[in-house]
Amino acid sequence: MRLLVTTIISVLLLSACANESAAPSQNKSAEPQKPAPRCYSGDDGKFYPVGQKATISGVAVTCSATSDGKSGQWMGMQHK
Repeated sequence: MRLLVTTIISVLLLSACANESAAPSQNKSAEPQKPAPRCYSGDDGKFYPVGQKATISGVAVTCSATSDGKSGQWMGMQHK
């Protein structure tokens, strides 16, 4: 009787371990694409790409990349 219980427990344990899938391998050579910097316009409720010109609250602005290149910001027209 003990042999039967031990056998059943062993079979259940081995089948549970056999059903576990291996961890997916991560390809380190392919880096994820970083999103391009964009500027958000609350007037329109959408994002604009760098270089896009718009009028926000009556002011003419251009979407420019920040110095680190990670995001965008609205810049007003420069005085000459």
